[in-house]
Amino acid sequence: MELVIVESPTKAKTIQKFLGKKYKILSSFGHVRDLPKSELGVDVEKDFEPKYIIPTKARKNVTLLKKEAAKADEVILATDEDREGEAISWHLEEALKLKNPKRIVFHEITEDAIKEALENPRKIDKRLVDAQQARRILDRIVGYKLSPFLWKKISRGLSAGRVQSIAVRLVVEKEREIEKFKPVEYWSVEAILNKSGIDFSAFLSKVNGKSIDKLEIKNKEEANKILNELKGSEYKVESVEKKETKRNPLSPFTTSTLQQTSANKLGYSSKYTMSLAQKLYEEGHITYHRTDSLNLSQLSLNSAQKFIEESFGKNYYNFRKFKAKSGAQEAHEAIRPTFANKTPESLKGELDGPKYKLYTLIWQRFIACQMSPALFDSTSVDILANQYTFSANGQVLKFDGFLKVYPMKFSENDMPKLEEKELLSLVKIDPLQHFTEPPARYNEASLIKALEKHGIGRPSTYAPTLSTVQERNYISKNEQKRFIPSEMGIMVNDMLVENFPQIVDIDFTAKMEKELDEIAEGKDTWKKTIKDFYEPFSKNLQEKYDDVKKENTDIKTDKVCPKCSKPMVEKLGRFGRFYACTGFPDCKHTESLVKDGPGNQIIKLDIICPKCKQGNMVAKKTKRGKIFYGCDKYPACDMATWDKPINEFCPTCNSILVENKKGQVKCSNKECNHKREQSNADSNSKANKE
Repeated sequence: MELVIVESPTKAKTIQKFLGKKYKILSSFGHVRDLPKSELGVDVEKDFEPKYIIPTKARKNVTLLKKEAAKADEVILATDEDREGEAISWHLEEALKLKNPKRIVFHEITEDAIKEALENPRKIDKRLVDAQQARRILDRIVGYKLSPFLWKKISRGLSAGRVQSIAVRLVVEKEREIEKFKPVEYWSVEAILNKSGIDFSAFLSKVNGKSIDKLEIKNKEEANKILNELKGSEYKVESVEKKETKRNPLSPFTTSTLQQTSANKLGYSSKYTMSLAQKLYEEGHITYHRTDSLNLSQLSLNSAQKFIEESFGKNYYNFRKFKAKSGAQEAHEAIRPTFANKTPESLKGELDGPKYKLYTLIWQRFIACQMSPALFDSTSVDILANQYTFSANGQVLKFDGFLKVYPMKFSENDMPKLEEKELLSLVKIDPLQHFTEPPARYNEASLIKALEKHGIGRPSTYAPTLSTVQERNYISKNEQKRFIPSEMGIMVNDMLVENFPQIVDIDFTAKMEKELDEIAEGKDTWKKTIKDFYEPFSKNLQEKYDDVKKENTDIKTDKVCPKCSKPMVEKLGRFGRFYACTGFPDCKHTESLVKDGPGNQIIKLDIICPKCKQGNMVAKKTKRGKIFYGCDKYPACDMATWDKPINEFCPTCNSILVENKKGQVKCSNKECNHKREQSNADSNSKANKE
């Protein structure tokens, strides 16, 4: 009997379907060894030797795997193909005391891929293990050495992370850009013209043949001056340019682009997207989902060609090869469906809603990337009126191409047939006021894009990074699902930027990622990389303990402690501000602080509590950063719900209605069964608001 060990039970179950009774497939349930949580776990005096332990939750399974490995004729390690998977295989080898286990990798869980992998086993790649180990130890040193410093200088319970701190810095700096932003007024001039009963818009673009800058018309007076000079003018067609334009499909998904597109199109967080993708991969529906490669296998390209030509016709097929950005690591292929002919419709009964939606996105993007471009008939017209030139553009879809499979937004603007030198009728002319917009806050998609652009992190790190900084309450999402920094997030960021610039320096962190890549390629050693980082970091840390004063975040208030009558102050804690007695530690009385606005611990809603009818509903955060809703009269009223109360009343029992995370509206009264799906009007209103 041959024992095959993978990470997850789902993956084990899928592989078992392809292999006979000769093989026994078991799961490690992720990592079987790790650094201890209670201590640093890295001996900085002895070449940074890590102290690995078997976590309590893994011990029972490790004992089982040891017994099965002892009985097996051969042990095959089939963990994921990236650095993390390689490290899990190495930890299994060490924990189970295996001698020369076989290591196999595959990019997709299909019968052909599994059998080909079994025919081509290799040894564990210690270079990949070293790269993963270097990242783990580096992050452990930063986290376990910097966190106590933050406890002493700001507040207990805080923590710092190498990549996470960069994400927080990006959000904080964006917020400061917005705070400094001053809107600039500018104007444009729009003419509505008519030809043969058809109206169309044209905008002022040139004066005396010279292009007008966007901000050139600064105020209403300047715009009105132009209008006065245009009074009584003839509007004559100066030039007409007609051409065919193309719109090419996007490349297949990488981890980063999948997370960005899933956030934009489906509204899924990066963490949820990766959870769904993990299941789709383990069930054999898609290829490996942690990748920054754009490569596609010849077999998949051939199957895409066959599907496109048979389904849509040969004119819809267009072979393409995509080039990944320099430094793409750890993967053989982009994310794609394992079989091109497995359409989303064919799997509708097998996949639940969220998995079905994500699979549809992946399948559409892969098929579309091998399809013909969409073709448009485009028209550009310049219209002369005195010394002023107005420009108008029209576009009509001529051939849908890849848009047949992968819908993307485009505008069609049909124009009347125009000839040079012909005169047009002026319907009306309007000056339009505008103001420059502040930079947009990051959402999940744009923050991941920024991290990738700067070379921060790798495919496997984006989702946990965003999840961690939200759980730590350093950043949170506002109603438009955009990130804003909390008061604590700003304070921690400023402390790190001022005193540990290397840790939060974007270029330094990107350089460190390249060094990890060099370890994986055998060009550097992990111990040298850690030593080069640790020695200056440790020296600076010791100096800062002596030099940096503790931040005083307390704010005086008029409140008096109800227990000991001493003054109370506003204190800043990990989860926001709260009231605390100045008599601490003799008196440990604290109270919640109700404050409107994002990023605070509690947000007051203008909704009466449906249970006691006395208090107001408030949004609160758990210690893990999850939002729930309760009554501000707690503990007198214990009303609490995960669903968000809305300002509507149940038509059946007149209780407050609540909206769950799926957008379904139902009654807050548990004895009432009234519920409804969010209407299109509700959805559109919400979309417009965002």
